[in-house]
Amino acid sequence: MSKSKQKEILLLSKEKVELKTLNEELEKRVKEELKKSRAKDELMFQQSKLASMGEMIGNISHQWRQPLMEISSLFLPIEASLKMNIELSKEDLIERIEKLHEITKYMSHTIDDFKNFFSKDKKKVNFRISEQINTAITIIGSTLKRNKINLDIIIKHNPLVYGYKNEYAQVLINIATNACDILINRKITNPKIIIKIETKDNFLLVSLSDNAGGIKVNPISKVFEPFYTSEKDNGTGLGLFMSHLIVRNSLKGEILVSNNKEGAVFIIKIPIDIKDD
Repeated sequence: MSKSKQKEILLLSKEKVELKTLNEELEKRVKEELKKSRAKDELMFQQSKLASMGEMIGNISHQWRQPLMEISSLFLPIEASLKMNIELSKEDLIERIEKLHEITKYMSHTIDDFKNFFSKDKKKVNFRISEQINTAITIIGSTLKRNKINLDIIIKHNPLVYGYKNEYAQVLINIATNACDILINRKITNPKIIIKIETKDNFLLVSLSDNAGGIKVNPISKVFEPFYTSEKDNGTGLGLFMSHLIVRNSLKGEILVSNNKEGAVFIIKIPIDIKDD
């Protein structure tokens, strides 16, 4: 073999080694960047959870205020009767005790809703989408009631789906809370939110629309960017971003956003997937 040929072979071998080294370094850097990206997403997810927790603690206090007042109203006559030596009938006491049971059961149910929502037990399960809508309504119900926001729910289909039900509830809460904030900030007369459930081509479509006048940003998809806030005094800019991330990564779907004549429309689109027990 000629020296020139040997030199050429050595050069090619060296280039292969260098190329292999570069590929290994590139693969290592890609893995590191993916790890950093996941850590960043996890941090944002936790920040979003903390922000939601603060809002929900406020909602618990509002949801419990009325039941506590009802409990007080049940005990006051008993206290007054005892102090004034007025005889209480057995029927009256039983009736008041039954009402107390109903109220405490409701308060306990509220705690369970919040506890389940923040549970770290991430397990895919079969669930009805209407159940998660009910959970979301329970959690934001006081905000709707306090600000006289009308809520309409249209159920065309109510399929069984397989996935992370608590994360789906968080998406619903984030989008509904965002709609509430805009309706309140813009002082909309007769504010309303419409939730519609339907299916199409083996996909579950849940739309949330409002009459707040629409999203005033171009391009409209900017609302899903991290830390983007608009017209919200105490917003973190993470709610819609995290909703987009959850639907895309955990639920293998997508969120579509648009404006109609009255306001904004968010559509959560996920595949209908059922797992046999």
